[in-house]
Amino acid sequence: MTYVVTEACIKCKYTDCVEVCPVDCFYEGENMLVIHPDECIDCGVCEPECPADAIKPDTEPGLEKWLEVNTEYAKSWPNITQKKEAPSDAKEWEGVEGKFEKYFSKEPGSGD
Repeated sequence: MTYVVTEACIKCKYTDCVEVCPVDCFYEGENMLVIHPDECIDCGVCEPECPADAIKPDTEPGLEKWLEVNTEYAKSWPNITQKKEAPSDAKEWEGVEGKFEKYFSKEPGSGD
């Protein structure tokens, strides 16, 4: 098992989760974060830290797509270990459906 970041993170991109991760397995894209599944130790401390409820265990049904997204982009996006300011409009994007198809960016973030 590993944890994965899901669609709820897109355009919210809160980074509260990266501060508590004991193994620094978060990677930053332009408008979301991902977890490297081979680095995640399944401790679960990140899950309750996410204000957007975007982090889920990959054992939940229907998360196969998100495991693939996390796996793919953790290989090329930069590592992030320190909390950053959330986007100014993050609250407006919470709970919005269909963000992956409309807003997902393959571009990397800046990392630490």
